[in-house]
Amino acid sequence: MSQEKSQPNVMTPIYERRSIRHFLESPVERKAVQEALRAASWAPSGLNNQPWRFAIIWDKELKDKLAGLTRYAKTLQGAAVLVAVFLDKDSSYDYVKDCQAIGAAIQNMLLSLEHQGLGAVWIGEILKNKEKVAKELDLPERVELMAIVAVGEPAHREQTSHRRPLEELILFEK
Repeated sequence: MSQEKSQPNVMTPIYERRSIRHFLESPVERKAVQEALRAASWAPSGLNNQPWRFAIIWDKELKDKLAGLTRYAKTLQGAAVLVAVFLDKDSSYDYVKDCQAIGAAIQNMLLSLEHQGLGAVWIGEILKNKEKVAKELDLPERVELMAIVAVGEPAHREQTSHRRPLEELILFEK
């Protein structure tokens, strides 16, 4: 029988997290970003290869350049900080499994930010320009962009969402 730990309920940030695209013009503490990246680093990965790498972007000019590479420019420009998430191909052993692991790392990051009262959104649309992002950041060819996470103090929390009933999602149960 497992012992219950006196920690926050993990289900709360799972159910309450929403994609935040509008931010206040206020800074985010580096400590909060570090905590979110620590949570990301604890995601599961095949063979524990931990294929994720991060670039943290505070610089306004660089955020503006990256914003020019996506239709979500205002979100990137309005964020206090951007976290670019990469696959390190030198650490990779199975591309699909490693992409799944990075997805889990991003989800951990998003849940940590939610728990800390911050807002964030996972931007995947920028992948159409992943080579340009890597060039702007002057990164080695061994890393491949998987997403950019825009982070900031939420301008509001009026986002709503719905989910399909589980009966529509379960293909088979026997």
